Parts: sequence; structure tokens; C-alpha cells
Amino acid sequence: MLLTDIEFHEANTLKEASECMARYAPNARLMAGGTDLLVDLKTGRVGTNHVVSLNRIAALRGLATTNGSLRMGALTTPHQLWASTTIWERFPAILDAVRDMAVPQIRNMATVGGNIASAVPSGDLPPILTVLKASVILWSLSGEREVPLEDFFLGPRKTVRRDEEILTEIRLPYPPPRFGAAYVPFALREANGCSVAAVAASLLLDQKGIIQDARVCLGAVAPIPLLVKAAKAALVGKAADKAAFRRAAEEAAKISKPISDIRSSAVYRQELVSVLTRRALDSARQRALGGQQ
Repeated sequence: MLLTDIEFHEANTLKEASECMARYAPNARLMAGGTDLLVDLKTGRVGTNHVVSLNRIAALRGLATTNGSLRMGALTTPHQLWASTTIWERFPAILDAVRDMAVPQIRNMATVGGNIASAVPSGDLPPILTVLKASVILWSLSGEREVPLEDFFLGPRKTVRRDEEILTEIRLPYPPPRFGAAYVPFALREANGCSVAAVAASLLLDQKGIIQDARVCLGAVAPIPLLVKAAKAALVGKAADKAAFRRAAEEAAKISKPISDIRSSAVYRQELVSVLTRRALDSARQRALGGQQ
């Protein structure tokens, strides 16, 4: 498809964007930074007759604190996350995901909402935001709804977002004391390389170092960011040590559903899951104990 065959719409408000999407559905696509969508259109991976840009909607940008949680506007860029004092102080694990994401030009154009809504299995932000218990806000003329991020994805490039709904923000609860999280990806090349496999993990410890809560989420090794419930069962109530991490890593590798492609074999990816899970849990433990990596 030629880009000249597509009608481009610039919405100034959420109302305009929602009306436009409803009018042209299912032959319309939302565009934020465009770093995924424009490539997909040019390569023919997706097709559409209408593109609705959200870039003029200022309310979708920036970070704010409300009711004990962090509001992350959907048009916030990875560069803005990296520059945020709040992210550095309260959510350092997010920095693990944006540190080597693409190249500087892309980090200044790509958006948090786009990285989530595109539902690409190798996306870097969904796994770490999932273990941080993030939720997304979906807005339409009929109202808004809040969806836990772990329930947002249905499959590769498929989500629960309806045609007329706009992903407006991501909400993150502020972490409690003795909480730590980490994201550990593995790519063949720095910066531009998509993750071959990735693991995000979070731990909540009590005063004696016993795990009170835990989350492990896999990226790039399943159709969706995969929350490993069996890993939580293997960790809660145990000391945060290598033995517990090894058991959780075994559960994570077991439930992963990798494919073989040009970047890696399925067998290699499954082995990576085990290694990366142990590393992510160890980093999460250090952060929970007060270390900032």
C-alpha cells in the first residue's frame, strides 16, 4: 500500500479522535509517534484507509502524581521517562527498559502508549509495567474504563481496546517499602535490536527477607507478555535466595512459548528465559534491599 492512498486525520481533542475512529472503523488506525505504524504500513504488514493522529492532544503528554499513583500520559516518550526524576527515584526498573530502547531519535518519537497498544510481543515496556501492576485507561464517548495491563493483550497486535477507544494513560501505583523490580532483556545487537527474550520481575520482602509478593513476566517468548503465576507460587513465603530464584526460573522456562526465527531458535530462547529470570529476580532483590542498580 502507498502512503498516498491513506487519508490522514489530525484530531485536536479526544472527542474528535474517538468520533473519527468510530466513523471509519474497522479501516482506521490510531497514530502516536508513528515509529511502529509507519513502518508497518510501508512494509505492508498492516493496511488501512485512514490514520488518526493523536499528536495535537496535549493532555496525553507528561507525567503526574494523582491519588498515590503515577499517571503516565500515552504520548510520553521513552526519552521523557529517562529524564524524569520521579522515574529515577521511584521506578528505576523502567529505566532498564528504556536505557537501550532503539536509538536516540526513536526514543524521542516513540510513545509509551504506542509501545503498549501496538501489542508487539517483543515490546520492552509491557513486561516491566506488568510486574509493576500498571493499568491502562481506555477513553471513548461512552466513558472510560481501567484495564489491568496483564488483561490488555489478546495476541500479537491484538488487544481489548475497541475501535472507538483511545488509550489515554498508564497508571502505576507507587511501590511500598522493601519492593524492588528489574527488567533484563537479551538482544543480538545493542540499541536497534529487538529482544530475543526478556524477563521482568518484582519482589516485595518482609523485614526478615521473606518474599511476600512476587511477579515474573516474560517478553518476546510468547504471543503476549506472559505473567508466570507458577513463578509467584514458587517464590512467595520463601527466602529471597538463589534456590528460590532457580525454582522460579524453571517454572518460567517451562511456561514460555518461544518460536524459532532468524534471531534465535526456540530452544535457545527457552534457555535464555531461565537465565534472565534468575538475573531479574536477583536485581529485584537488591533493589528491594535498598540497592539502586
